[in-house]
Amino acid sequence: MRTFFQGITHFYRNLRLQTKLTITHLVIVTIPMVAIPVLFFTQLYDMIVADTVRKEQEAAIQTAPMIEETVADILAVHGTLTEHEFYSKLINPARVEDLEVFADSEEAKGFRKEAESLAGDGLIRDIRLYMDIPDDGEIFSDSALSPLAEPMDRIRRTYWYGIFAGEPSTSRLFCPSFYLGTYEKSTYGDMAYITRGRTLYEGRWVTFYLAVYFSQEHLDELLKNNMSSNSSVAYIINNRDSMVATTDIALSGTYHFSYDVVLESVMSSNNFISKNILGEDVYAGFNRIRNTDWYMVVAVPSEPLIQKSRIFIGLFGLVYLGCILASFMIATLLSRSLTNRLSAVIDQMSKCRLGLPAALPDSDAQDEIGDLVDSYNYMTHIIHDLVEEQAKAAEDLRIVEFNSLQAQMNPHFLYNTMDMINWLSQQGRSQEVTMAVQKLSRFYKLTLSRKQSLSTIQDELEHVSIYVELLNMRFADNIDFIADMPDCLMERPIPKLTFQPVVENCILHGIMEKEEKEGTIVLTGWEEENGIVILISDDGVGIEPDILENILVEKKNRAKSSGTNIAVYNTHRRLQLMYGVEYGLKYSSTPGEGTEVEIRIP
Repeated sequence: MRTFFQGITHFYRNLRLQTKLTITHLVIVTIPMVAIPVLFFTQLYDMIVADTVRKEQEAAIQTAPMIEETVADILAVHGTLTEHEFYSKLINPARVEDLEVFADSEEAKGFRKEAESLAGDGLIRDIRLYMDIPDDGEIFSDSALSPLAEPMDRIRRTYWYGIFAGEPSTSRLFCPSFYLGTYEKSTYGDMAYITRGRTLYEGRWVTFYLAVYFSQEHLDELLKNNMSSNSSVAYIINNRDSMVATTDIALSGTYHFSYDVVLESVMSSNNFISKNILGEDVYAGFNRIRNTDWYMVVAVPSEPLIQKSRIFIGLFGLVYLGCILASFMIATLLSRSLTNRLSAVIDQMSKCRLGLPAALPDSDAQDEIGDLVDSYNYMTHIIHDLVEEQAKAAEDLRIVEFNSLQAQMNPHFLYNTMDMINWLSQQGRSQEVTMAVQKLSRFYKLTLSRKQSLSTIQDELEHVSIYVELLNMRFADNIDFIADMPDCLMERPIPKLTFQPVVENCILHGIMEKEEKEGTIVLTGWEEENGIVILISDDGVGIEPDILENILVEKKNRAKSSGTNIAVYNTHRRLQLMYGVEYGLKYSSTPGEGTEVEIRIP
């Protein structure tokens, strides 16, 4: 009997892992109630989605007429003003002999009082009439129309004025908050309905704008008060894809639908549709606001719905906890042969946190765990080889960085700078001596600060700018250095001493080789899909093709080459060791015209 059980045990241990898992699953599926929560979860999620979408549909159907009613109120105020006798005469210049006299008439006074009575602390905040006539006229300072009328210069720099000026066919415009100028928003209101008209002034046609200012808060409150769920967001956009009002500015930005997408998605029934935004399913509905170019968008993200269904299924799952525990106990007993051996592998792999991994003894079984042990041992050997290669690469990088730093700390540069300082001192030019000493001190402070191997593009620009300034003190400002770097790249990390050897090479072997000993160096940069590109160009003598093709090639007898060439090669090699062979320096040059150096980093 003992021999029989030993044979069964040996047979089971040598079964393939898939066979063992199949046996375990057969035991689990004998408990049919496990499938019930899964089925219930699917149905529950569909029920929650359907119920939430239905509520949002009802809320949207109720909210859209309220917004349309608000728009109607605004249009009614505007209509009252445009139907006034003063406005009728204003747009019919044949009935007005002199605009300034007409602006001080009883009709103008009545128009102003009508406007003042329509504006207040409610929806309509203020009303203004902007006229394109000289701002020193009596219309604006001493007339019956003042202070309702204001000069056009008050609003010429606003976004809405630019729209009217750029689109002659546009005669009316609902303006969101950012269309208005700062003065308008702080004094009159944060939204406006504006129409354009024309009248005659001193024999020429002039443009005027009637602006009815109202409160965005009113629209925001309408949207918020009629939302049925805190997890959804409602907002209004216009045909310029501008946000008019929203219940949550952050969520409306996340679940933003462009105006073109809204137009494509709108159906006559205004049913909700499903869209995928940033990898998340979103249920969205659209309602057109009549008499405007607005659409109300209601977006319901699926994640809160999923969370809600998970809470319900969690509570429901407690009922089946006992059955599931029984199934797990059976599965654990059947998989013990797996877990014991897997634990041995896991324990050995856990030791990797304290040091390099060590190989396991060869497995006596030929199932998947035995294959896992063999793969782990093979991986261990590979890791040891990689650690050795990494150590060698780190040493190579250290040597290259040392050589690069050594090349930068050119003693001739220091001697020449000190000699220049001595000459300035003998000339009694103490202010220039102080400036030179400060710049030299700052230059070597940036060069010798080795606490970290990385700097920022901003620090590297400062370093190379100081270097050029010191050389210009020697060369009578014959070198123009222009740096044009986007602000968004200034804080990006870059290895120290990357710019200076390239710029030094441009000066010594480019500009100083010219007969006039003067020239320009331009340093600029931009961001591409695969990394950052920094371009350094000069108008020096250029580089001959035979030298150009070998400038970044390692030479065994490089000691005979110039120091700047060594520094350039070391800079290129250092970038490749740090980031990979696809990064580093790239030279291009036209003899007699100049050289461009492209520095590419991640």
